[in-house]
Amino acid sequence: MTGMLTASSAGVMLAALMIEAVFGWPDRLTRRIGHPVIWIGALIARADAQANRPYLSHRSRYLTGAAASIAVIAVAAAIAGLIAAAVPGGWPGLVILALCGSSLIAARSLYDHVAAVAAPLAAGDLAGARAAVARIVGRDPALLDDAGVARAAIESLAENMSDGVVAPLFWGVLFGLPGLAAYKAINTLDSMIGHRTARHLAFGGFAARLDDVANLVPARLTGLLLALAALSPAALGAMLRDARRHRSPNAGWPEAAMAGAIGVRLSGPRAYQGRIAPEPWLNGTAPDPDAGAIRRALGLYVRALAIMALALLALMLALGWR
Repeated sequence: MTGMLTASSAGVMLAALMIEAVFGWPDRLTRRIGHPVIWIGALIARADAQANRPYLSHRSRYLTGAAASIAVIAVAAAIAGLIAAAVPGGWPGLVILALCGSSLIAARSLYDHVAAVAAPLAAGDLAGARAAVARIVGRDPALLDDAGVARAAIESLAENMSDGVVAPLFWGVLFGLPGLAAYKAINTLDSMIGHRTARHLAFGGFAARLDDVANLVPARLTGLLLALAALSPAALGAMLRDARRHRSPNAGWPEAAMAGAIGVRLSGPRAYQGRIAPEPWLNGTAPDPDAGAIRRALGLYVRALAIMALALLALMLALGWR
């Protein structure tokens, strides 16, 4: 079940998506044993603490960070490979692999976190909405007005649909559970050390570039899924027109598609750590979003996930599932 692009891998990823979308990862389980991403994060934090030495040259820190990143990815993929090799064949093995894979997908948790922003914002509770959005974005929530909170939530939904759902499934379909685990390690490395800070500019440089490469195809697939789910040429038009204006080589594709699909403008100037980043607008002639726009975005997200599930089913059947 670890081969490249097989009916089994497509079936496992479809089942993993369905399990996570329905059940998520229970908080009770997190309290008892943690979560695979937490385990990966602990490994990254240890590597960062022990190998990221400020006195080394930029080149040495970059190479050390690259070696540490490759080691983390290799460990994650190897453990997943051992699990995949050990499971029995047939339905029992598929169920075990799907349960493992579901822990590395964030379809349900992403929906829940974004919906938690819409509720207080709709009730006029800006402080509550700021507190909720602070759990999913890195920008300073204290400086966000109603429209800023809504923009942050919708952008997080679009970008994390790619990073947290489409990309893991994409690499899981190609390379089975090891591919899924390797991608999750890459994405976690980027979120922890892939920053342009004094500490991580060199040490995390390799991880940041690798994450860009790993998300190159999934980000564009996510934009297409959103445009297809919208059944509107405005979504495709906004994506093709504005995606490349985003500072990220990947995030602009799902964000621009989302902006066009629900008829709002996204991105634009925002504050990070007390500094204003002059980001360009996506779908800039549209109005600002509000709580209703967040709910429209969530509805679009669910429809896009349904289309992706149908695509996985079609792929599974086309590859000869029996």
